[in-house]
Amino acid sequence: MSWSKLKQQLESFLSPALQGRVEYRAPGYRYVPDKSGICYISVDKKNILNMSDKTNPIRWYQTELEIKNDPDIQIPITSDDIEAVRKDTKGPVPEERLAVIARSRKSSEHAKALLSAQASLSKSNFIVVANKFLTTPFEESLESDEILLNVLALVDRRIGKKRILNMSEGMKLKHPIVQYFYELRRNTL
Repeated sequence: MSWSKLKQQLESFLSPALQGRVEYRAPGYRYVPDKSGICYISVDKKNILNMSDKTNPIRWYQTELEIKNDPDIQIPITSDDIEAVRKDTKGPVPEERLAVIARSRKSSEHAKALLSAQASLSKSNFIVVANKFLTTPFEESLESDEILLNVLALVDRRIGKKRILNMSEGMKLKHPIVQYFYELRRNTL
């Protein structure tokens, strides 16, 4: 599918409140046929997500420790998480310490998943992911671990107001770029 047709299809799925504000761009290079060029998503004429550039206004994590120390990421722990730690320690451990250990384990898992998703985004081909978005069910894109699929699903017109509002807890665990587009969409309701 040509870029212009793909762009037209993606923009036809944009939420009415975001039409004209969110743009998909992929300038091609005429004399370099093996390069797909740069692809980016802009909001209000500002480049927000550029897959090949780490100087975006959104924070890109370099290490697991950065994610663990980021105060914006709040990782909820459940009683099941604490219970799993209690079984692993096999000894008298204070309840507060169990919660700290459970939070540390969960934040390590989350950090690894976030770094993995971020690495796959920088290597991804926007056109391939956009075609995948157009051919897979909407719910799969929303639930996916892929950052770009999440972004495309969040700006989609098929997601309703009630669903957007109910997603706030799950968004705390997503990459900052996904959180940015979630806030953008939530503010247009």
